[in-house]
Amino acid sequence: MRQIPAPGEKPLYWIGTSLRDLKRLEPEVHQALGSALSVAQYGRMHPSAKPWKGEGPGVFEVVEDFRGDTFRAVYTVRFAKAVYALHVFQKKSPHGIVTKKSDVTLIGQRLKLARQHHEENYGPE
Repeated sequence: MRQIPAPGEKPLYWIGTSLRDLKRLEPEVHQALGSALSVAQYGRMHPSAKPWKGEGPGVFEVVEDFRGDTFRAVYTVRFAKAVYALHVFQKKSPHGIVTKKSDVTLIGQRLKLARQHHEENYGPE
């Protein structure tokens, strides 16, 4: 996170291991997912972003395919003053397009942590 944000840029906070997980990806995937998160910081939606099902409005995912694998970054813009990266992972579902329950649960837990962080730092919504 930059010390001084650009005009119109919301801060981006990384919940849990999401930043470390992003840094472990191939540079092309890292760049693509990072670019989408940067767009969200300016209040816009990247063309590859779509609503994440299951947590209600304001939670999105970016999907990037690379060399036959699929990678995702899930983030929220639900809060007025910041963007939160909730989870970055390689999709490895044994059942086609379904996301593993452990990933879905983790996103829900991290969304609660993001809400708590936002309230502590910016006040209640």
